[in-house]
This record gives sequence, C-alpha cells and structure tokens, in this order.
Amino acid sequence: MKIGVLKESRLHENRVALTPDTSKQLINKGFEINIQSGAGLSSFFSDDDYRTAGAKVLSAPEEVLQSEVLLKVNAPTPEEIAQMTEGSACISLLYAHTQPQLVHAFNMGKITSFAMDAVPRISRAQKMDALSSQANIAGYKAVILAADYLGKIFPLMMTAAGTISPARVLIFGAGVAGLQAVATAKRLGAVVEVSDVRPETREQVESLGGKFLTVEGAETVKTQGGYAREVSEEFLQKQKELIQKKIKEADIVITTALVMGKKSPVLVTAEMVRSMKDGSVIVDLAVESGGNCELSEYNKTVRKHGVTIVGEANLPSLIPVNASQLYSVNISALLLHLANPEGFHLDREEEITRGCLITCGGQLVHEFTRSILQTQPAVPA
Repeated sequence: MKIGVLKESRLHENRVALTPDTSKQLINKGFEINIQSGAGLSSFFSDDDYRTAGAKVLSAPEEVLQSEVLLKVNAPTPEEIAQMTEGSACISLLYAHTQPQLVHAFNMGKITSFAMDAVPRISRAQKMDALSSQANIAGYKAVILAADYLGKIFPLMMTAAGTISPARVLIFGAGVAGLQAVATAKRLGAVVEVSDVRPETREQVESLGGKFLTVEGAETVKTQGGYAREVSEEFLQKQKELIQKKIKEADIVITTALVMGKKSPVLVTAEMVRSMKDGSVIVDLAVESGGNCELSEYNKTVRKHGVTIVGEANLPSLIPVNASQLYSVNISALLLHLANPEGFHLDREEEITRGCLITCGGQLVHEFTRSILQTQPAVPA
C-alpha cells in the first residue's frame, strides 16, 4: 500500500502528518511512503530525514495524491480531493459535521474517509486519540502564551526588595487541555483554580495541585460519557455568581469548553472582562468553534478593557515538533488498525472503525455527521 503525505496548505499550519521516525516504522512493516518535498520543514524535519527513513520524496503534489491512502493533519481541499484516485482513502482531522462541502467532495470522488476527530474515546483507542494528544499540547502552550503576555511572574518570590505574590490562574474546564494547563501553571508556581460542571473531575484537579471551585448543587448534575447532560437554571446561576467573583481576582483566565456539533458556550461575558484587573490575560482555546469569551477574535490577540485576549486558533501548530510527533503516532496507529500493506480490511461493525468512518462508496455512513448535516441546507451537486 502506498501512503501519501502532503505539505499542509492551511494558513499558519506547521505540523506534518507523518514524522521520519513513524515513516520508518511503517516502511519496516511493508508500506510505501510518498511525501511531498518540504512537507516537514515547518516541523523541522528535512527531506533528507525522510529519505534516510526510506520514504520517497516527490516534488509534485499531484504525484502524492495518486497514493492509495492520503494522510493529513487538516482536511484536504476540494481541489486536492478532485485529484485523488477514485476508491482511495483519506485519514485526517475532518470535523465533517461542520463541512457539508467536504462530505460532498468525498462522495463525488468515491473516496473513503476516516476522521481522526471521530475516533471513539475508549481504552483500546487511546493511542489513536489525536484530540487528546493535541489538546495536551494546547493546554501547555496556552499557559506559556499567557505568561508571555502577563506583566508579572508566576511564582511567589521573596527578594531583598520585598515579596512578590504568585499569579492567580482561573481555568474553565477540566478536560485534557484544562488539566494540562493546571499542571503547567502549577509547575510555574501559580495559584490555580478550576471550574467544571462535572463534580467527578475534582479529584483530577486536586491531584495536580489545583483548587476545584465547588458550586452548591453540583452533586445533582447528571453526566453521560464524561459530559454534563442536565444542568438546572438554578445551578447555572450559582455557577455564574461564583465565576464573577473569582474572575475579578484572576491574573490569567484559560477557557477550554467545547460542545460536539455545536457552538462553544460563552463563559466569559463582556461584563466579566470589564470587571477583570488591568493587565490580566484571557486565552480562549475554543475560539475556532465560536469562543468561550464574548470578546475573543479568531486568530487575533486583542486588548479590550485593559485585558489581553488571545484568540489563537491552532495552538498545537505553535509547537510543531512535539505536536507532529504525537499526531504521527496517532494516525499511524489508526492506519494499522484499519489496514495492512496489502490494503484495508474494514469491519464496519467494529467500534473504532464505525466511529471514525465518515464516507464510503460514495455515501455518508457516519451516523452523527448525518444527523447534523440533515438539519442543514442540501449541498448542490
């Protein structure tokens, strides 16, 4: 089986789908790797690194697109899909439920597509979980960016000239990104507080040295699959009152709340931003799906009401070496689950395959994506 790896075309994207090390591992298993010249340069992997690993470096992207399976970080463009061979496959982050034109293009070309963002979050798929690996990078980078913009240091510091108080960090959400942000901020010496509607995340937050903000009535919140399902208006009001108090004390606020298939919830209103201290910083990790801060701007860092608001949409891309290394392991693990050097061996009833298979044989087969797109206007043929 020939695997193709393109240079990512998305603006400001520095990651690459396969690193030289992972390429070598796949080649040793019997796969062939065709990689576009320069694909790894933004991640500091040279063409010679890939040649040494045994990959074939091709100058023309059209040649790479003739491979049997295309591996990417971001979804291919319609132009790239049009050059793929009918019946070939693509594996990448797709977020297909937000891109009906992408689904249409795959179906027109009869391209089998698998979404890295739809891999089920189950124990045996952990090595394939790109959302978690990239969220880990994003949580770390969010704190580093905030530290860079903040006009004070993180740790308590006692000097001959006096004592410097530690920075106070408030984190919304104790998922993978939020927990990594807790760990990073604590390592830097900050006082860290965390808000999450799921009471079961308290133990994880406290194990990292953070303080979990408890809202009266949190024990009544019902969760399913790690997500809050039922939250009363009374609870939401109590949570808002607690946040309004804490946000005034914070030097840094990091928001990480995402809702699958929907716009991100607004957690930090303009009123809250106005109440924050001059010189404080907000890093909005949900800006690509609408933002958790009402005043965030996509891919911009702005200053409003004396507060710096970071709306960087692709934080993992700012640490391309490690982000690419982790993603490369994720995507190769999924590939090896789905195929061997002779071709794909799909069991569409198997949980991982069923969870990430989006299109096949010219049809949209992913149940969740279909349920979302059915509520949207049809894509013209």
